[in-house]
Amino acid sequence: MTTEPTITIEPYFAEGERPEAVSAMILHIQQNEYGIPITLEQQPDLMDIETFYRQGSGNFWTAIAEGEVVGTIALLDIGQGRSALRKMFVKKEFRGGGLSVSRRLLDTAFAWAKERGVSEIWLGTTPAFKAAHRFYEKNGFAEVSKAELPSGFPVMEVDKKFYRKTV
Repeated sequence: MTTEPTITIEPYFAEGERPEAVSAMILHIQQNEYGIPITLEQQPDLMDIETFYRQGSGNFWTAIAEGEVVGTIALLDIGQGRSALRKMFVKKEFRGGGLSVSRRLLDTAFAWAKERGVSEIWLGTTPAFKAAHRFYEKNGFAEVSKAELPSGFPVMEVDKKFYRKTV
């Protein structure tokens, strides 16, 4: 009988994390699992997480299992009490099941947003992430059109499907 690893959800700190581990995990999922032709250079936020996400009501969290980065989630402050949910990724072997890594990451972001007076969380995703669409919808996000996005929302090139949640 194997025991499940202990998962901790921690705010990202450049001194304590290995930025390469975060970007390597995200790139592996994007490129190898979903075949999205995106590079690290096309995601400058991953090269300076501290400056990009940890401003205003924004933050970036990692899920850690036995010293390994197994998941990420970020909130980007886009002004007027709104945040953009970004970089929600969980390593394949840590999805689903009893570990609830995705749910714990999302709950952490929701609690942070609520504490900071964020009223809406918006997100953009690629059509390829079908399981993610179901997950977001199950957790209170409603699909919206691109035209409904707030003016400060950063649309990525791969984003074709959009969601909103009231916090």
